[in-house]
Amino acid sequence: MEIGFIGLGNMGAPMAQNLSKAGHRVAGFDVAGVTVEGVETVGSAGEAAGGRDAVITMLPNGAILRSVFEEIVRNGKKGAVFIDCSTVDVESARAAHELAEKTGLLSVDAPVSGGIGGAAGGTLTFMAGGSQESFDAASPLFDIMGQKAVHCGGPGAGQAAKICNNMILGISMIGVCEAFALGDKLELDRQKLFDVVSTSSGSCWSVNTYCPAPGVGPSSPADNEYKPGFAAELMLKDLLLSQQAAGAVDAATPLGALASALYQSFVNDGGKGRDFSAMLPHLAEKGHGSG
Repeated sequence: MEIGFIGLGNMGAPMAQNLSKAGHRVAGFDVAGVTVEGVETVGSAGEAAGGRDAVITMLPNGAILRSVFEEIVRNGKKGAVFIDCSTVDVESARAAHELAEKTGLLSVDAPVSGGIGGAAGGTLTFMAGGSQESFDAASPLFDIMGQKAVHCGGPGAGQAAKICNNMILGISMIGVCEAFALGDKLELDRQKLFDVVSTSSGSCWSVNTYCPAPGVGPSSPADNEYKPGFAAELMLKDLLLSQQAAGAVDAATPLGALASALYQSFVNDGGKGRDFSAMLPHLAEKGHGSG
């Protein structure tokens, strides 16, 4: 296939490279002038999209997504599938779908889970929204870039699933970090706490797979000085998106709101550029009643 890839950052670059390694011809564009081995570098987003069988975008936010789609849909090949893998607000995702559909293009919003490691290893999970026809057209590419793709529903459903999932993750990680910080002050050995929680009712991904305590459980960013697998500011972005969505549909998400405020405080207080699990040392320094 002839594929255009727009947005060659930490996630986009390895995704584009995996498509190239699988034998597809990939033309890539990034505003930062990034080059990727095996990917042809072109001079604009419009050029990357022009005449391609598929176009993939991985962009920072909804405003940029809307702007880029307004540019690239004009160059889209009739019947091509446009796959947006950015994590953005649901309204922007739906606006991108509308722009694509008006010009005779198939469209999928398909944010990902799995981080930089998943992008490099081709083990991402895609949460997809759009028509069945669009999802079917995108599926062969999902199979190359990831290990699982779930068709969550119509336009915007992929973004909805992503922000709901990551709201759970943000809330659960704070709970795990609070428990380990409390355990420290109760003079409880961290390994013993892990042994109990990981096999009891407190068991969850934030404990079993991504434990925020160094030297406990499987290897995680906590064992690498909290260098980010998933940066705190990206978790904050997703939590704020969850609250924007909650406000738009009048949904009660009190813990989501509190998690957003806690990650905002953490990012402002030196957490930027650290893994989101570094909430543990951040909380460990606090006293009872502080946030």
